[in-house]
Amino acid sequence: MSLPAIFDRLRLPVIGAPLFIVSGPALVVAQCKAGVVGSFPALNARPQSQLDEWLHEITEALAEHDRAHPDAPAAPFAVNQIVHRSNTRFEEDMATCAKWKVPIVITSLGAREDLNQAVHGWGGITLHDIIDDRYARKAIEKGADGLIAVAAGAGGHAGKWSPFALIQEIRKWFDGPLALSGSIATGDAILAARAMGADFAYIGSSFIATDEARADESYKQGIVEGAAGDIVYSNLFTGIHGNYLRSSIVNAGLNPDDLPQAGLEAMNFATSTGAKAWRDIWGSGQGIGVIDKVQPAGELVAKLAAEYAAAKQRVCG
Repeated sequence: MSLPAIFDRLRLPVIGAPLFIVSGPALVVAQCKAGVVGSFPALNARPQSQLDEWLHEITEALAEHDRAHPDAPAAPFAVNQIVHRSNTRFEEDMATCAKWKVPIVITSLGAREDLNQAVHGWGGITLHDIIDDRYARKAIEKGADGLIAVAAGAGGHAGKWSPFALIQEIRKWFDGPLALSGSIATGDAILAARAMGADFAYIGSSFIATDEARADESYKQGIVEGAAGDIVYSNLFTGIHGNYLRSSIVNAGLNPDDLPQAGLEAMNFATSTGAKAWRDIWGSGQGIGVIDKVQPAGELVAKLAAEYAAAKQRVCG
């Protein structure tokens, strides 16, 4: 199956993951100008009215870029919608996305047929993130155009299955757009994801360590200084298993080697420190051991593109 034409503008087969709190217009615009899909969670725009302002800013900036660079237009952008019933802004945020005809909507924590139909109605496509084959099948049954396979090692809310197992199972029955998330931080890893059967690499943690990211400087340095052994997998902070930076857990006054499992008592234990998930307990994937500096997002994409080309030449000749 050929990919939707919306992806023809990509310089590199990469989708920048929507990073809670961290992603905003500056990062999205930089990613898209560099030739990869830029994205942000709708909930990052607060109050809700700011979402309209952000989409206006992004749309105008990318249109201006396209006018100035007709031979190298920007990649499309995406907005992440949390579909879970706890998201009380869902309807308002969808209406705002419809107003601006958001090209790609990434859905999380639930699949909804009405959402997919709405996005198709304004000419967009939907990608749904999943952690196993069962959820993947449900998403496609409800009309999602593509999938984001969140494998072991991904930052934030991550699955527990090997990327090999996850991609292989999905590709047995699905030939549509498929992105892979989990410890991808080099051009070589992007090529590996493609070789496994994914169409795109879904990259998050690397973009935290960029100038445009709305992350605390100590968070960015934690990414630069960290390695796979500094990632802790726990369900304590949100009730859903995720990967977090060890240093941020320590800074919150908790012992990362002795965290209780999620539950009312455990959640109270975590919040009694005053620390909050994402704001103080920082999400991160296991691939950060190769991230050695904070740099502009455009430079990061250029580096990944050069590595990707070199890996293709080395492997394919």
